[in-house]
Amino acid sequence: MNIATLIFYVLGFVVQASALTVAVSKNLVRSIFMFFVTLFALAGLYVYALADFVAVTQIVVYVGGVLVLMLFAFMLSNREVLNNLQERNSRFFSIQKVPAILVAVLFLLILVNAIIKADVDNMAWIKISAQNNNVIQPADNMVPNMGVNLMTRYLLPFEAVSILLMMALIGAAHLARKEEHKFQ
Repeated sequence: MNIATLIFYVLGFVVQASALTVAVSKNLVRSIFMFFVTLFALAGLYVYALADFVAVTQIVVYVGGVLVLMLFAFMLSNREVLNNLQERNSRFFSIQKVPAILVAVLFLLILVNAIIKADVDNMAWIKISAQNNNVIQPADNMVPNMGVNLMTRYLLPFEAVSILLMMALIGAAHLARKEEHKFQ
């Protein structure tokens, strides 16, 4: 095992462990900071995959934007409301969580099935790219190509991400309001 493989496995483990901590932790502050670790480790994986522009975008947009909004929303939110939410959802398994658990298990089964059936070494488009020597080299400048693709072929996903960021901003503003929240 060489150093590059070791770095990949370490970054992959950090991403998975910190994401699992985010999902399982009952402390909101700890979850937010572990989400910070997850996003940075994911940016490291992007750098490892020679997608340095995507890595920088990951850090600027998600760590610099969404995560800071989450921190501000938490700091400005009403502490009693957060305590009530944590008290109400203290049980790990309840009948109200069954649909979410079923959807999560279904997605896990689909993901495992796709990984098992995927024969990555024998995909036709990878073989054709390797035969034509159409592979990304570490010295290639991909930023102009990415800009053209973002504004033409991938415009719809790009706009979907902007809507996601706007929803995160609206959610942070809603949580930061000082009004009384009514829960059923």
